[in-house]
Amino acid sequence: MPALDPLLETLSATRTELLHTADSVAPAQWLARPAAKAWSTAEVIAHLTMVERTVTDSAGRVLLHPPKPLPFFRRLHLPLWIVARRILRRKSPIPLDPALLGAKENMLAELRVARERTLAFLTETRDRDLSAYRWPHPFLGNLNFYEWFRLLANHEVRHTKQILEIVDTLRK
Repeated sequence: MPALDPLLETLSATRTELLHTADSVAPAQWLARPAAKAWSTAEVIAHLTMVERTVTDSAGRVLLHPPKPLPFFRRLHLPLWIVARRILRRKSPIPLDPALLGAKENMLAELRVARERTLAFLTETRDRDLSAYRWPHPFLGNLNFYEWFRLLANHEVRHTKQILEIVDTLRK
């Protein structure tokens, strides 16, 4: 069974860096887009909130059934680090919910609630080996539970970089 503590530490570290970066965004620039088709910081945070909720909710639903065995070749997937590097830019398959957009502090509070749910799920399932449970990522391939939660950390690194780019562009 994979050790959970390193995963929890990684999730904590990436969240700390994301919040530090989000704090650097002035409230007046929170909803500002750096370009016509680019996301604002608020939209990035709404996206992160939606993805985290989706992963945690999906994990809860998948756990209601026994794990489905997959042949080895179907368990292969692209490396998770590719997400953090922003090598490939992809459009999110989850449409952005405009109802999530709002004041900076309210949105960051919602993001914190989503993470609390994730941590509660991981803590509640700590004594179970969840590596046999999988579901497909739309781009990377089939990921097991631990990979999905590591993906959340890589996803935050990716979007922390994006927020830094937004801040830099808006300052110019």
